[in-house]
Amino acid sequence: MGKLDSKVPSGPLADKWTKHKNEIDLVNPANKRNIDIIVVGTGLAGGSAAATLAELGYNVKTFCYQDSPRRAHSIAAQGGINAAKNYQGDGDSAYRLFYDTVKGGDYRSREGNVYRLAEESSNIIDQCVAQGVPFAREYGGLLDNRSFGGVLVSRTFYAKGQTGQQLLLGCYAAMNRQINRGKIKPFNRHEMMDLVLVDGKARGIIARDLVTGEIERHSAHAVVLASGGYGNVFFLSTNAMGSNVMAAWRAHRRGAYFANPCFTQIHPTCIPVSGDHQSKLTLMSESLRNDGRIWVPARKEDAEDIRSGKLKPTQLKEEDRDYYLERRYPAFGNLVPRDVASRAAKERCDAGFGVNKTGEAVYLDFASAIQRYGKEEALTHGMKDADEKEIIKLGKEVIESKYGNLFQMYEKIVDENPYETPMMIYPAVHYTMGGLWVDYNLQTTIDGCYCIGEANFSDHGANRLGASALMQGLADGYFVLPYTIGDYLSDDIRTGEIPTDSPEFDHAEKEVRERIEKLMSGSGQHSVDHYHKILGKIMWNKCGMSRNAEELQEAIDEIAELRKDFWDNVKIPGSSDAMNAELEKAGRVADFLELGELFAKDALTRNESCGGHFREEYQTEEGEAVRDDENFKFVSAWEYKGDPKDAVLHKEDLKYENIELKTRSYK
Repeated sequence: MGKLDSKVPSGPLADKWTKHKNEIDLVNPANKRNIDIIVVGTGLAGGSAAATLAELGYNVKTFCYQDSPRRAHSIAAQGGINAAKNYQGDGDSAYRLFYDTVKGGDYRSREGNVYRLAEESSNIIDQCVAQGVPFAREYGGLLDNRSFGGVLVSRTFYAKGQTGQQLLLGCYAAMNRQINRGKIKPFNRHEMMDLVLVDGKARGIIARDLVTGEIERHSAHAVVLASGGYGNVFFLSTNAMGSNVMAAWRAHRRGAYFANPCFTQIHPTCIPVSGDHQSKLTLMSESLRNDGRIWVPARKEDAEDIRSGKLKPTQLKEEDRDYYLERRYPAFGNLVPRDVASRAAKERCDAGFGVNKTGEAVYLDFASAIQRYGKEEALTHGMKDADEKEIIKLGKEVIESKYGNLFQMYEKIVDENPYETPMMIYPAVHYTMGGLWVDYNLQTTIDGCYCIGEANFSDHGANRLGASALMQGLADGYFVLPYTIGDYLSDDIRTGEIPTDSPEFDHAEKEVRERIEKLMSGSGQHSVDHYHKILGKIMWNKCGMSRNAEELQEAIDEIAELRKDFWDNVKIPGSSDAMNAELEKAGRVADFLELGELFAKDALTRNESCGGHFREEYQTEEGEAVRDDENFKFVSAWEYKGDPKDAVLHKEDLKYENIELKTRSYK
């Protein structure tokens, strides 16, 4: 099996990034204006990278399938962004953020990348404040923090429940400045269809104008992929419905290794599935676990009465409730990492204690927090003898100030008032830790093809801690890629403009057109959604919160059969040379049908449980994950060889020189 060169610098952990920046080659300002860079995806990672690269002087082209970068799925991030500023004075540091991230990922991430992320986290906050991002502030004017799962400190900066939106608007403003200067040329409503290699280097893309249907050629000296994760392989997820794997998968088919596809995060705090009519799921921010207590009835008969409507949750006494996270994990309580909380919820529901009609929901209750905050507010206002009604009123006002938009969203969807009745939540697919393999410079196994944000695998291991996605995306875009890409581009200062009339572009465009023609020539028996929903059920049932060897092999066989049927019988109305939303979906689902099989294959080869990858064969009596550090302390990087069943596994051994590997405990 091949060896992968991560290019992590030698020397002490805390010095690696500084040393690397001092030693890599640079491109001087006069030469940057002669170099073109394509950025695919304009969420937080792509938008911040595009703005920064353009500010440095490069000529940037951006591509997104939405009508505006403001529509990127980054806007949906609610809870916050981590940074080791230690504003709370509770003992935080860059090392502790690094340690929490590696431990939270169950010791399956690369030390050098994660420490760099922790180092740059503080710079991100300063950058965003300078852009005008309205982070929450304490009474004295300092930025406020709250806690997220898997940590014992408060390091999460937030803007109510709209953190992603506010960060994206800051990023978009930075992009607009460069667009007005002519340094960024935006191509909205365009989708990358293929990556073009010239002499083994990424030199451009083939894109489709989603409004006119026109196939276009775009060249550059380097291509940056920032196209997000692949959670929609499950059909139902918290991702935007358009989120897809196409850009990353096109690069994978051209030679970029795909790493750890089976490392997918199930978020514990989502609105439960309500029926087959749904096309996506809605996230309730992890920040709610700061103040919400998670519970189910302690007796099955009470759970049955709640499911049948005979009993309301507010009628259950404290002693009749099982606050199971607080019971099982007293040190962290409701703020255990997402994979731990998700499995615990599934275990309670599988045991018959679920509380909605399907039996797949638990409660997230704010009654205690309302009481606590109400009493604090009453005393703060000098109301020493406040009655119960006044205390509850004051407590609700505090909760509204912290989470108001989230509570409003829940009430609109569920038609229940979460201030009065506990929220119902259940785990759902949320984030993908896997993605294209990248080295320390964020370069894939294709020269000149870089990958940043959720589209790469690099920083989160087998489980991402909450509020770290925004941190990684902005660190990659603002502070890492703009340095490291110069090391590669320094060899291109005399290359000149890359022509698009070369045989390589001809061949790539020909293959794109042939693929579209093949999609359009299906017999027309079933819609695209028909295949996507079947794939999603296979993935959720056999590759979801828990997996086993028998069902993973079944998934591999079933997905391969489904993929063949898709290409033979899919129905795509309309034409390929005009706006065609079904054709867009079909291309994306075709890639999911390949990725899904590789996902299952990756999960089948990893004979251990770690983080979000839970193999039923490898667990303790208490249902906790059992890692195998001797045999599986590596990154799985898959090389494309045609069918997913023929993919070749390459391993990057993970070295832990600064952290002692332990059984991951949150008790």
